[in-house]
Amino acid sequence: MNRRSLFLAGQSYCGVAEEKQTGKIKGLYILHPNNVGRCGHICNASFAVESGSRGLHIGEKLVLDCIRQAHDCGFKILQFNAVVSTNTHARHLYERIGFKQLGTIPDGFRLKSGQYADICPYYIEV
Repeated sequence: MNRRSLFLAGQSYCGVAEEKQTGKIKGLYILHPNNVGRCGHICNASFAVESGSRGLHIGEKLVLDCIRQAHDCGFKILQFNAVVSTNTHARHLYERIGFKQLGTIPDGFRLKSGQYADICPYYIEV
């Protein structure tokens, strides 16, 4: 097994959005514990949507599925640690679904340009 396979195998769940006609992967998420021990009931997820498939509500479907899977895996809270403040589409989606913003971490994310943007952590009870 290569490193990527080991990483995916060690997660709680990996959800994939696949185009039925072509079998092409349009997006995915990886669900995993946010921490261990007494905080092990909180999970986290990472998302990716193929750039050519943005605007097709794939991200929304992945987030909604992630919430269901988090519940089914026995987690109590789904927390997104590093939502970049400039990612307005994701932030609006999370808020519309019912996520609550925890606060702001000033300059917590370094952009490709080398500049910094705030991070806005979000959570939802699952």
